[in-house]
Amino acid sequence: MELPKFLLADSTEHPEDIFVLHTEYPRFLINLKDDSVEWFDDIADENEQELANELEKLIELAGNFYDKEMESYK
Repeated sequence: MELPKFLLADSTEHPEDIFVLHTEYPRFLINLKDDSVEWFDDIADENEQELANELEKLIELAGNFYDKEMESYK
């Protein structure tokens, strides 16, 4: 099965939060409410600057994905 790059996620335990799951390396869950990130892959060996640049791009893409998904509900 081929997974989409991003998925929306929610939880009744956190009704005010907006989660986007990134399914490709580096896999993570981001809460768009406060941009907190939970990593699923060990990224300790990655180049810190490259990782920071990649994370910035991925957070922007996650936000864009969310905005596009919400537009489809209007």
